[in-house]
Amino acid sequence: MSEICPKCGLPKDICVCEVIVKEQQKIRIFLEKRKWGRDVTIVEGINDKNVNIKELVSKLKSKLACGGTEKNGRIELQGDHREKVAEILIESGFSPENIEIER
Repeated sequence: MSEICPKCGLPKDICVCEVIVKEQQKIRIFLEKRKWGRDVTIVEGINDKNVNIKELVSKLKSKLACGGTEKNGRIELQGDHREKVAEILIESGFSPENIEIER
């Protein structure tokens, strides 16, 4: 017998909770200037209770070949990667309608 998800009641193998949560989140991607003119891409709005944010940060860092971290519920990536981050989030199952990129 496989484990049963407490939220949806389905077996863990076919649980859809994370997929549903990804589609409902409002994500904001913007650029922040730090000292000495360095650019930092900030990703806000990802609920770390329902999505493995550490795994997502690792995936973003490896695909973008940059440094980064997760602080206070938001992802910080070194450099300007706003468009590429949105593409990777869509690949990961987040809804494109709920991703806002600030210019």
